[in-house]
Amino acid sequence: MREPIQGDLIVHGGQGGTRVAVLGAGAWGTALSLVLARGGAEVRLWTWQSEHAEELARQRESSFLPGFTLPSAVSPTSDLEGAVEASDVVLVVVPSDAVRQTLAPLAGRIGERPVVVASKGIEQGSLMLMDEVVADVLGAGSRRATLSGPSFAAEVAREAPTNIVIAAQDEALARELQQLFAGPRFRVYTSDDPVGVEVGGALKNVVAIAAGACDGLGFGYNTRAALITRGLAELSRLAQAKGGDPRTLAGLAGMGDLVLTCTGELSRNRTVGLELGRGRSLPEVLSSLGHVAEGVKTAQSTYDLARSLGVELPICFEVYRVLYEGKSPEQAVEDVLTRPLKRELD
Repeated sequence: MREPIQGDLIVHGGQGGTRVAVLGAGAWGTALSLVLARGGAEVRLWTWQSEHAEELARQRESSFLPGFTLPSAVSPTSDLEGAVEASDVVLVVVPSDAVRQTLAPLAGRIGERPVVVASKGIEQGSLMLMDEVVADVLGAGSRRATLSGPSFAAEVAREAPTNIVIAAQDEALARELQQLFAGPRFRVYTSDDPVGVEVGGALKNVVAIAAGACDGLGFGYNTRAALITRGLAELSRLAQAKGGDPRTLAGLAGMGDLVLTCTGELSRNRTVGLELGRGRSLPEVLSSLGHVAEGVKTAQSTYDLARSLGVELPICFEVYRVLYEGKSPEQAVEDVLTRPLKRELD
């Protein structure tokens, strides 16, 4: 088994470029596989279902991302250990509540391979960010990075110009990974603040549910603009409480992703809120969605984490109450608006 050499992540010549194991064959994992393959990487696209891997190998197209052919450099597989052992880099793109169980069989087998987390959320129970989950499973010495930013999978797949950020405490690692992911239509910035990047990626989904609910209730652009702005304040507040840099939330993983998810028609989390605002029940909405809406689970873990840290997040808390306590969206809006008046930046 070949162990990657630190500082020599990008492999040239031989059988091609860097070998990447992409763990998660949903829409986002598939889109990132296309990005990597277009840049010359050899990709093993892992799914936990053998039937799904066989279907991808046979049809060369994903039902999660229809209309895009998988290039020959992308090899679908359901062999987790085999995919990782044949890789130089591991990219985690499974739903946030599956990150721990996906990585558990790999403890002690990752070695020096960088692990890049593109999953967004806060683990329920432990209240860990995804980077913390990876460290807990693979060890604090594992080489870790976080990838986030405003990026709908379908638009990335069709090569619409996209900007994202990759964050790692090891700045040299972040720069190496920047080179791996970057392409003519996929611009990558680096950051040394994975905490801020991860908080932005997680909480924007919760705020997007609120934005969708306001749209479903028939409110206008004034409401949406205020919600996004005050939502950004909540992202910054929690990031700072977790030891992140609040300035990070003014960037792609904060404001950028927040605007996209709160306004974009392709946003699953906004769709959940939209249908709730129109009067549908949560079970009805989720059953018809057909995809994971991370904000539903993240609303609960955000509520628990913020309360444990003593951080007030009025919008996120009201989303939690609508989803888990049966509160009406109308009442939630009224309760946010009638809180005691205060200075804006306090």
